[in-house]
Amino acid sequence: MFDFNGKVAIVTGGARGIGKCICEQFQKAGAVVCVIDLLDNNYYLGDLSDKATLEAFAKKVIADYGHIDYLINNAAPKMCGITEGSYEDFVYALNVGVTAPFYLSKLFAPHFAEGASIVNISSSRDRMSQPETESYTAAKGGISALTRALAVSLSGKVRVNSVSPGWIDNNYTVYEGADAVQQPAGRVGNPLDIADMVLYLCSDMAGFITGEDICIDGGMTKQMIYHGDNGWKLDKSEGKDN
Repeated sequence: MFDFNGKVAIVTGGARGIGKCICEQFQKAGAVVCVIDLLDNNYYLGDLSDKATLEAFAKKVIADYGHIDYLINNAAPKMCGITEGSYEDFVYALNVGVTAPFYLSKLFAPHFAEGASIVNISSSRDRMSQPETESYTAAKGGISALTRALAVSLSGKVRVNSVSPGWIDNNYTVYEGADAVQQPAGRVGNPLDIADMVLYLCSDMAGFITGEDICIDGGMTKQMIYHGDNGWKLDKSEGKDN
């Protein structure tokens, strides 16, 4: 469906999960993929929270390929909450989840080819949350806002969009019962649901789309839930949903 022959794509956090799937789909479509991750990979091992690491990574990519076509800011920030999370935990999460995407966009700005695209991986948690997820939620809210700002600053040069996954099972587990039907689409998502949208947003088919966030959550954030609806109830005595 997609033809990315001769294109260079960067995927942060590309060694596993959604990021790995994005890499595989780009490679199937003919692109060269440059990964940066703390986990073992075939291009660059490094910590995205470190400024010098980002600079060295960018320098290597440009030395190897001379330009880039697509920057996919996918690396997941650390999740910690207000009870147990430290100042350092929160700062680290924002460095990985917001500062690194900003700085990589800045470092690569002079080297984007014509028709280039940035896709940031946000989350449906930028608009909804669970207890004790402050660092992750803040980082995802930040990258959603960053997407809109970059789209304006880089207008005419690079299209910038974000994708907000909902519940994505990296093992492609097929869920039944409540886990599936609580989502209007009737199932839990998988990495291909996200990767296909990323490639679409990078393609010429999405040439008139910039500054947008595409929420891919099976409709979960669109469904209003009230106590007693559809068999759902909140049992405060147990401190859990049923």
